[in-house]
Amino acid sequence: MQSIKTIALCLLVISCSTTELVENWKNPDIDTYSPNKVLLVGMTSNLDARQEFEKQLKDEYTSRGIESVMSLEFFEPLFTEEKKTEEEIKILENNLIKDGFDTILFTKVIGVEDKIEYKKNYDTYDSTYRKFSEDYLKYQDAFYNPDYYLEYTVYHTETSMYCICPTKERELIWKGYIDIMDPQSIHETINDYVRLVIVVLEEQQLIYPNIPKDAIHEEAIN
Repeated sequence: MQSIKTIALCLLVISCSTTELVENWKNPDIDTYSPNKVLLVGMTSNLDARQEFEKQLKDEYTSRGIESVMSLEFFEPLFTEEKKTEEEIKILENNLIKDGFDTILFTKVIGVEDKIEYKKNYDTYDSTYRKFSEDYLKYQDAFYNPDYYLEYTVYHTETSMYCICPTKERELIWKGYIDIMDPQSIHETINDYVRLVIVVLEEQQLIYPNIPKDAIHEEAIN
């Protein structure tokens, strides 16, 4: 599902990052896509995190001259916490089309997993054990020494881009599965997540690269 170029770019982005692109898919019938008005939806009960996440995405779209609206600006704050019927969602989509929206970028957590990772080079013993005693002494406290292993949480998330164009059926344009590794700071995690999403969307030609105005001016002169 991922091109070599995508993998290379994402390796650069996730270096020292809390986020990791696991997999992504792009509609094979779409080469490039240029949205006119995007609704940004982060489904979480943490309103502060949702506000910051949607705001950072909005800034990315705005810097590229694309109109975008945060769901917190469009819906009531508790909209994503209340169950909706299929009919209500259809009405919502039709209202979005009437308001000029053609795209929805939708992010949500789809799973949480607790992990245990055993530390490498736990002590100074040589890695080639020539005797049973050496091997046993290295691992004897594996069951009760907290310094022997790391416990952390992985949040499995999904970000999807949908077209809600009135001239065609609502269709999936792109979907990315991203793991958030043991987040300690909401701000840092959101920064990493948004940066990763934008890099992948640029590589997939679903959003234009953000070229500084000075660079555009210099190119025009040359």
